[in-house]
Amino acid sequence: MLSKIFIKNYILIDELELDFSKGLNIITGETGAGKSILINAIDIAFGAKTGKEVVKNGAEKAIIELTILDKNDLASKILEEYGIDNIGEEIILSKEITQTGSRSRVNGCLVNQEFIKNFREIFLDIHSQHQTYSFLQPKFHIALLDNYIKNPVLLEYKKKFDKYKNLLTKLDNLKNASEKTEEQIDFLKFQVGEIEEASLVLNEDEELSNELSVLENVEKLKELTGSSYWTLSGDDGSIMDALFQIKMSISKAVGLDSSLEETESQLLNAIETLKDLSSSLRDYSTSLENDTERINTIQERLFLIEKLKRKYGGTIEKVLETGEKLRKELDGIEFSTQNIEELEAEIEKSKKELLIKANEISSDRKSHAQKLSELIVEKLEKLELPKVRFEIGFEATELGTNGIDKVEFLISTNISEGLKPLAKVASGGEISRVMLAIKSIFAQTDNIDTVIFDEIDTGISGKTSQSVADEVKELSKYMQIIMITHQAIIASKSDKHIYVRKTQDEKTSVNISILDESQKVKAIAELASGEVTDESLKLAELLIG
Repeated sequence: MLSKIFIKNYILIDELELDFSKGLNIITGETGAGKSILINAIDIAFGAKTGKEVVKNGAEKAIIELTILDKNDLASKILEEYGIDNIGEEIILSKEITQTGSRSRVNGCLVNQEFIKNFREIFLDIHSQHQTYSFLQPKFHIALLDNYIKNPVLLEYKKKFDKYKNLLTKLDNLKNASEKTEEQIDFLKFQVGEIEEASLVLNEDEELSNELSVLENVEKLKELTGSSYWTLSGDDGSIMDALFQIKMSISKAVGLDSSLEETESQLLNAIETLKDLSSSLRDYSTSLENDTERINTIQERLFLIEKLKRKYGGTIEKVLETGEKLRKELDGIEFSTQNIEELEAEIEKSKKELLIKANEISSDRKSHAQKLSELIVEKLEKLELPKVRFEIGFEATELGTNGIDKVEFLISTNISEGLKPLAKVASGGEISRVMLAIKSIFAQTDNIDTVIFDEIDTGISGKTSQSVADEVKELSKYMQIIMITHQAIIASKSDKHIYVRKTQDEKTSVNISILDESQKVKAIAELASGEVTDESLKLAELLIG
């Protein structure tokens, strides 16, 4: 559940920190006061699209930070999967929005949109007048039904269907490959042979070029290294000869002044180093030989390498990658005829197995659909729709991700009308009650911790409002509810009452506060009659009980 929200520089909010409670959190305020700002901030933190326009004028960035209590350890698996530290029951979800973009963090770690989407499915469900219409579209109905049933066979079926789709894709690729002409196959074989026969080695061209440079400049190299050797260690007058003379002098000096011992030691080290250098130059110079045959071999090899690089990628690495790709393509073609027959048999077998499971799932759906329809009707009757009829319609489809069923919720709210698709129910108040009924039934079967209702009570009044209030209160026993309402009856059921007020002094700002019991009575009195009077206060106290 949501424990706390912190907002800074967001739209009209300078800075806000607000605690939520378990149970029913009610948000009220005058029309236009900015009640939805709070809900939208939560929505954005959980991945809803946003832009720089939400950053408060004059600020560099907006920050939304949610503290989530995960008492049932629902998020441990996804946190582990993404390598995020699990710091206990509290999870910190933050969203930073700047002029150039936004980024999300969980427990301080940057996360992508895919993570946020999966994270939201665990913790949050938001319903508004607008979102309710989407929620009740036919494409969502089969998922709602399956979520209610929780048939383990469906999960197994989906895994097998994914493998089946992969087999179909593989078959298409093989068939496309098998349609290549003999001429294309011969050319492919030539390309593969040309690359493989060259037996290329990474960085071979660089090493060969260096070796060729040495062989083509043997005489010059001999002259340079040989003369350097003679300068170092040749006859009288060489550097080494001079150093030995210096050594003798320093040795005598050490006998007169022991402080020169370190200097003598350094000189000896330098002499040994130059001896080694001299030997290396001598060995290198004498090792150099003219090798015309090797020069020709290297030049031919480099010519071949350059030709392959021009044809297949510009570098030896890319030539080898191209060769591997072409080899796989060729192997696929040569193997395709036999493979197609084997694959088609495997696909047919897989399809038969899927159809058996799909029919089993369909039968289970229809069985549970009848029970679910009865439960929804029962709930809707309590929500002041006494003549309602509700059915879950089924239509057979081709084998797909969800099996062989197309599911649609059908309803009639008037005795004189037949069943119609749920999306075509005209009254917003009726749609809201249908959604509330469905959510109430699913409350004990889904794992969502927090449900947000944004003014779903629009279009209802009187006894219906009382029924909705009772249902929302009952639902809050199973999950945290955060709800914007204009109905005094509903607001009176709150465990926590949050009030939103807009002020317009030198600047426009939104102030949000938590009401104590006396303030709550006044807020409900204002909701009930539009103003706080003795009569409306008495009514508010009566509603609160």
